[in-house]
Amino acid sequence: MKITLTIRAELEQYLKHKGLSMTEFGHIVGLNVGTVSSIVTGNRVLSVNQLDRITTGMELPPDYLYERFIEECIKEEPLNWRRISPFLYRCVELDRLDCLQRVVFLLLDNPKYLPSLFEVAENVYKDGYNEAAAFLYENVAVSEKNQHSDNFAVCQYRLFTIRIGDDQEKNYDAAVQFEPYVERLDEIDQLEALKDLANTYRSLRKWDKLELFAKAMGDKAKIQYKLEQQRYHVNKDNSKKPNFPLFAYWAFSHLLRAEACEGRKDYEQALQHTYAYADLSWVNATDETALKWKRQYEDWAVVNTFLIKLLSGDKSVLPNYVNYISSRKDEVLPALDIILRAANRYHFDVDVILKQFEGEIASFLEQKKVEGLYTQRFTTERYTHFSRELAIYLLRKGRFSDGFAFLFSCLERSAEANNKIQAIRCMRLFTHFKEHASAHTKAVYGNLIKVVNEDEE
Repeated sequence: MKITLTIRAELEQYLKHKGLSMTEFGHIVGLNVGTVSSIVTGNRVLSVNQLDRITTGMELPPDYLYERFIEECIKEEPLNWRRISPFLYRCVELDRLDCLQRVVFLLLDNPKYLPSLFEVAENVYKDGYNEAAAFLYENVAVSEKNQHSDNFAVCQYRLFTIRIGDDQEKNYDAAVQFEPYVERLDEIDQLEALKDLANTYRSLRKWDKLELFAKAMGDKAKIQYKLEQQRYHVNKDNSKKPNFPLFAYWAFSHLLRAEACEGRKDYEQALQHTYAYADLSWVNATDETALKWKRQYEDWAVVNTFLIKLLSGDKSVLPNYVNYISSRKDEVLPALDIILRAANRYHFDVDVILKQFEGEIASFLEQKKVEGLYTQRFTTERYTHFSRELAIYLLRKGRFSDGFAFLFSCLERSAEANNKIQAIRCMRLFTHFKEHASAHTKAVYGNLIKVVNEDEE
């Protein structure tokens, strides 16, 4: 059995092996001789900074002594947050989640450390260390569960945002799990949380859920906007600021509700919601950010009016719609999706339009996140829907090679996103046109299905 040396013994052994005095080693690592002597004699409890300096001086991996640090300087000593806190951050930075977990479990027994652990979670979350942040939020939430604290609700919100990814089923589970905690957030955080929930259900095409949370966001934004105006008129506004202007949340609420109506084929009501956010003349703010969002919603109202009328069967708007999106790159994918949906439903010929945007169609696989209230997740979902609509259009036209290519692209993307409903639709579509598939096309399809089935397992 290998005997594990203490940090002090490890350092002593290194100094003897290298023939270094404590003074010489101190110069190397930037510590004075008294500090080095106290560490070697065991009269000083190491700080993380000192540990890292010693480890570097001994030419060891940065986390080499971390497990022994926990045993000697944390477990065997009275808990000291000033010493422990820097160690937690270093564990996160070096991806030593095992060490982070060991120390956190020691601290959870004492409720006084919960606010401090929550602060660490917030900081590492902002820095993008999602796995470590999730562990901290989960454990703080469990400990705060019966305390009715604000931190508990924030933990649940952060966990929701961390869990959202490319897997649609997991996204749905994360949204349902978070729903009960929205009302426990403060008023401004509620707006962001409702926006994120609505966007999640939007990408899932859960229209009733989208309507529910979009309406709640709009109602709360309207109340907060009125309160903001009251504070402005008395020259007192020290309140927490939202990420977007309050009127933008209200407008986005109507945009989302219009989309929910589109999904249910209630086009008249969809137009009413669109007309609502088209007119923001009542907004008093004239700063650059406010003007930017007012212009953005005016633009969206124009293009969405076109698409709603098109979906209701009004082909006459097509020329204006296409002209409008031609100079708006971020609107091309959503617009083509709508155009193809209408073409397939009402048997329009849109070959000329597809030819016009063939370059954009080829580049959609490289689509990146757009600014603001749209999300990458929504863009990915839109691409799978678009590629299936395009496949239907091309297959009906007898352009089987291109049609199957886009069908397979949709199937592959749907499988990656665990979008089972869309994947099943792709399979049914292939079956319907299977007689027109070449032997090679059938082989490609067979290989894709194998991959899909393997992912299921």
